[in-house]
Amino acid sequence: MLKDQEYRLETEANELADKRDKLNGRMRNLRDEVLELRNRRDELNSKVKELKQRRNEMTTRIHERLEKIRRLEEDKKALVRLKPAKNHEILQKEVESIDWTIQTTSLSLQEDKQLVEKVKQLETQIAIHKKFEQVTKSIVQMRAEIRGIKSESELAHQQLTENAQKSQETHKEMFEKIEESRGLRTEADNVHKQFLQARERIKPLQEEGKTVLSQIRQLRQEIHKEVQKEKKESENALRETLEKQAKDKLRRGEKLSWEEFQLLAENGMAYQD
Repeated sequence: MLKDQEYRLETEANELADKRDKLNGRMRNLRDEVLELRNRRDELNSKVKELKQRRNEMTTRIHERLEKIRRLEEDKKALVRLKPAKNHEILQKEVESIDWTIQTTSLSLQEDKQLVEKVKQLETQIAIHKKFEQVTKSIVQMRAEIRGIKSESELAHQQLTENAQKSQETHKEMFEKIEESRGLRTEADNVHKQFLQARERIKPLQEEGKTVLSQIRQLRQEIHKEVQKEKKESENALRETLEKQAKDKLRRGEKLSWEEFQLLAENGMAYQD
C-alpha cells in the first residue's frame, strides 16, 4: 500500500515535470519568435523612417520647383509686356535681310548707321523672344519634373503605408506572443509548484519506507536468530536423545553404530564399562 502510494506520487511528479518542461520549451520557442518579430518590426520601422525622409525630401524638391515656376511666371508676365508683335521668325528674317543689304548694297554712312541701328533693335526684340521661349521651356520642364517627383512621392507614400501597416501587424503579433508567453510562464510556475509539492509529499513516504525496510530487516534478523536458536535446541535435544539411547545400548552390552560410537566418543564416554 505504501509502495503503491509512493508510485502514484512519483508518477504524478514525473507527469508534472514533463508538463513543466514542455511549457518551458514552448516559452523558449515563443521567445525566439518574439525576437524574430521584433527584428522584423524594427526593420519595417527603419524602412518607414527612410521612406518618410524620402517623401519629405521630394516634397521639398516640389516646393523648390514651384517657387522657381512662380518666379519664372513673373518673368514671363514681364516679358509678355515687352514681347514684340512680330514673331521670332519674322524678326530673324528681317535681320537677315538687312544684313544682306548692308553686305551687298553700297550705302551712305547715314544709311548704314540707320540699318545697323535697326538690326540692334530687331536683335533686342529677338532676344526678348528667346528669353520668353527659354522661360516658357523652363516652366514646362519644371512642371514635368514636379509630375515625376509627385509620381515618385506617391510610390514612396504607398510603400510607406504598406510598411507601416506591416509594422503594426508585426507589433500586434509580437505583443500577442509576449502575452501568450506570460500566460505560459504563469502556468509553468504553477505546475512547478505542484511538482515541488508532489515531491514534498513523497519525502515522508520515502522516510516511512526506509523505516519499514529497517524494521523488516531487523525482524528478519530476529527471526533468523530465533530459527537458529530453535534449530540448535532441536539439534541438542536430538543429540541428547541419541546419546541416551547409545548409553542404554552400551549398558545392555549391545553393539553401537558408528554414529552412536562417535557421539559417545565426542563426550568421552565410549566403552567406559
